[in-house]
Amino acid sequence: MADITKIMGGPYRGATVEAYSEPPEVQIADAMRSAGIEPPADIRIDGQLHRFSTKGRKRDDSGWYIVFPDTPVAGRFGCWRDGIDGTFRANLNRELTVPEQMSIARRQSEAKALRDAERQRKAEVAADTVQAIWRDATGASPDHPYLAKKNIKPHGVRTTGDGRLIVPLFGPDGDLSSLQYIGEDKRYHPGAATRGCSWTLGDLDGSTIFVAEGFATAATIHEVSNRPVVVAYSANNLPEVVRQLRERHGATQDIVVVADNDASGVGRNKADEASAKHGCRIVMPPELGDANDYALAGHDLMAILFPPQDDWLIPADDFSAQPAPIKWLVKRWIQREGLVMIHGPSGSGKTFMVLDMMGSVASRGAVGDWFGNKVRHGSVVYLAGEGHHGLRGRLAAWKAHNKVDALNMYISAHGLDLNAPDGYQKAVEAIRGLPEVPTAIVVDTLHRHLQGDENSAQDAKGMLDACGALIQEFKATVVLVHHTGVSAEAQHRARGSSAWKGALDVEISVIPGDTIEIVQRKSKDAEAAPNLFAELQSVPIAGWYDEDGEQVTSAVMIEGVEPIKPTKDNPIIKHQRTFEMAWKGVKNPIDPDGRPYISRDDLLQYHLNNLGLKPASAAQNLKPSADGRIVCELLRSGDMVTSGDGWSVTGSSWKTALLLGVEGDG
Repeated sequence: MADITKIMGGPYRGATVEAYSEPPEVQIADAMRSAGIEPPADIRIDGQLHRFSTKGRKRDDSGWYIVFPDTPVAGRFGCWRDGIDGTFRANLNRELTVPEQMSIARRQSEAKALRDAERQRKAEVAADTVQAIWRDATGASPDHPYLAKKNIKPHGVRTTGDGRLIVPLFGPDGDLSSLQYIGEDKRYHPGAATRGCSWTLGDLDGSTIFVAEGFATAATIHEVSNRPVVVAYSANNLPEVVRQLRERHGATQDIVVVADNDASGVGRNKADEASAKHGCRIVMPPELGDANDYALAGHDLMAILFPPQDDWLIPADDFSAQPAPIKWLVKRWIQREGLVMIHGPSGSGKTFMVLDMMGSVASRGAVGDWFGNKVRHGSVVYLAGEGHHGLRGRLAAWKAHNKVDALNMYISAHGLDLNAPDGYQKAVEAIRGLPEVPTAIVVDTLHRHLQGDENSAQDAKGMLDACGALIQEFKATVVLVHHTGVSAEAQHRARGSSAWKGALDVEISVIPGDTIEIVQRKSKDAEAAPNLFAELQSVPIAGWYDEDGEQVTSAVMIEGVEPIKPTKDNPIIKHQRTFEMAWKGVKNPIDPDGRPYISRDDLLQYHLNNLGLKPASAAQNLKPSADGRIVCELLRSGDMVTSGDGWSVTGSSWKTALLLGVEGDG
């Protein structure tokens, strides 16, 4: 007889059974234990909702699970009493296919719907029952065995016919939702909703609100402190109860969670979660147990509830007896561990000034002072939000001019939003990774590192909070580089919200001109420093050449002298301003030697169109021999020379200022 197995593809094989790492029932039980639930002895994988006791008690069915017999096995489990809800899928020891992943998501969603429907059904049935039980129950006697054992007063709790205490649980809407029965053990009314429920002992009068897990603990705290205490009933319920309190009473309400010191650490963990999410203080007995246990052992519970404030309030005589001189990063100009703002209009030279100042700090001792003011050396972090190409050249020029081989300075690759959580975290983690904690963190410019509107007080506060956090963590000075306002009257103050100025320790204004003026607008804790004057000096950068082989130059800030104010006897500055306005009006022409240049015709046209002069008077202004007129005086001063059919600027500081103004913001 022929062997037909070859024709049919070989011997018969049964359906393939997936190779689970462990049986799904074992995996489900392990997942439940990891979530803090003791699993039932028998787990059925049939897609039905099953309830079980999570504490090994009779008539306790707060545990539940729904598991579908798919491939892979998947479902959901939890505990209604403790507010636990977990998802599950069995491990197949391989990557899942897309259809399998979609099936798991669908099954877990179905399980949630089944769970919610069952919970709602049970809660509706139980709601009427618990209200009737509470209504008909009698008030508890002060000598009830449980109250006597815990040494607490009744506070309005009631008793059942068999002598158990009844404690109410009220939902977020204020309606009675469930009951807790306290006898030989503690149980909640079967099926009644408990998640998010609480009960308050005392009046919520605006004072500190304490939150505790159990009734006895809350009663002890209330009796000792005479403050309101909210019973949350379980550690898992703490975050939700604190959320409700924060939502009702606002951000300034003092909320204190008195956590149970249990061996598992669940009480502290859930208190930490409530604090992180919704803001609250946490206190906890130093010994295992809760606040009631601590008080019964004879300890001073008040010392835990109201811990000493580490000499927060200090007698004024003691406070003033200890000398506290200001610590400076740059003497008289930059305060250590302070918030500083340096502002000026576009092209004013403010970045040149900040680089000169911070370069001195980061020079590892090679530069001992800044404009004669002693410098404390240290590491500098420079958060650069724009102009990296120009910044590279300016740093190279500064090092060459000051003969500094190396700087203890770090430059950011790009800007980020410091007042946004992800931006702040990125900056902090990067700074933490440096080999040395910085003494100064520069934010250049504020606008490039701010999420939102600089005119918004709320956005300004967020940025100021971020700067304050940087100062606190790294004990560093934060220097904000900012622009001034647009209008003429706003040229000497920072652009945006008035909140900036109020928060600053030091405010510095950079006023542009042939000679740059540096003015300290605010020094919160010291007398204002005298004004400084500076100039920009062109510096060739060794080894830097452009694509045509020509030398690349940048500029550095050097000390200047206070300029002579323009008078009738000294009209040079007025003439320079006239030349500059005319030059900018014809798009900043440059002569073959790289100097600012203007033709006679263009300068004449400016006089006619912008100064309102008649042709004869305009022509007189341009004569080299006309005393007191623009061309004659600028030629005599040496700031300008005749060039072709016009004139070129030769005065070094004036020329540099004009050219840098063309390159962009300083």
